Amino acid sequence: MKKSLMALLFGTTLILGACGGGETTEEPPENSPAEAPAGEESSVDAEQIVNQNCISCHGENLEGQGNFPALNDVGSRLSEDEILTVILEGKGAMPAKIIEGEEAEAVAAWLADQK
Repeated sequence: MKKSLMALLFGTTLILGACGGGETTEEPPENSPAEAPAGEESSVDAEQIVNQNCISCHGENLEGQGNFPALNDVGSRLSEDEILTVILEGKGAMPAKIIEGEEAEAVAAWLADQK
């Protein structure tokens, strides 16, 4: 019983650790999108955000792996709003709010184009 509980706890820790991350405490470089002047639209590199936050679970080419679904064609299955909901609320083994705000919206739009 104790071994099973420890294995479950360890497995859960690995999954949550692998799916999280991508956050840094470094200051953004000058003229970065985070410092865009008011009124200017900042550009978010959704593909880079996906590479930093999603490939560890969903696979190098987003082809899916293990129990994690493929994202390379997710736009053919889910709308942009549905993808954003999954990003913000989580689903299955995916924890909620791995990506938030403008970045989450940009990633949802980028993934919706993957068909």
